[in-house]
Amino acid sequence: MTTIDESYAYCRSVARGKAKNFYYSFLLLSRQQRKAMCAIYAFMRHSDDLSDEAGASRAALENWRAQLEDALEGRFSGHPVWPAFHHTVRRFSIPPAYFREMIAGVVSDLEPRKVETFEQLYGYCYQVASVVGLTIIHIFGFDTPRALPLAEKCGVAFQLTNILRDIREDAERGRIYLPAEDLRRFGVGESDLREGHRTEAFLRLMQFEADRARAYYDEATPLLDLIHPRSRPSLWALIAIYSGLLERIRRGNFDVFSHRVRLTALEKSWIVLRAFTRAGIEAR
Repeated sequence: MTTIDESYAYCRSVARGKAKNFYYSFLLLSRQQRKAMCAIYAFMRHSDDLSDEAGASRAALENWRAQLEDALEGRFSGHPVWPAFHHTVRRFSIPPAYFREMIAGVVSDLEPRKVETFEQLYGYCYQVASVVGLTIIHIFGFDTPRALPLAEKCGVAFQLTNILRDIREDAERGRIYLPAEDLRRFGVGESDLREGHRTEAFLRLMQFEADRARAYYDEATPLLDLIHPRSRPSLWALIAIYSGLLERIRRGNFDVFSHRVRLTALEKSWIVLRAFTRAGIEAR
């Protein structure tokens, strides 16, 4: 059986290897918070992989869902994530409903996806991203329930950014996340997304969607003042990385077809340094 130390070590290796954006912000947290963030990330990563990898099946995700329920009760299967996950959930009093919502979201990705309205898209963003934000603010620490809706909006902003970055890749998998009502409004066809047509109509659509994502970042900004001061640099860095990705998409005139838009490791390291420096100035 995997010991708790071995479990945390496994989760840390997953986060270091796969959390291309999240891991940088973890470095600004206390040791126990970093361990907890790695445990949550490893759970979320495996959940997401089960819907994306070759041969993904509902049976595999249902089995994972059953393992989750056991782990919440302290009964662990052979997967190495569970001891650290259970310890983290208990240590930071994270509501289990968030993890159930997340699995429900990735289960829905097993079928070809078409979203009719933004309301439907918001519901999906809540399940796969807002619940992540709601989970990690329990690790960050907060003292007022006013933080909860702001964490929800922050998660929506992050997911909308991911959707804009991954449009062609998702379309090729049969996943069209941009609302059909928006595609019709701007005169963009699903084939334009699959085939990478950067028409004037597509550019207007992307400007609209980027502005919508930016609005959610702006609405979530007060969250920084509502989490515990020790954690603020980490959240600031996380928001700076994701909003920076959105701005890079915009500055590149929404060319999300010819290459995967990303920030470099150096750019993300610079953001972490700025967050650390900013925290030092505010603490004076």
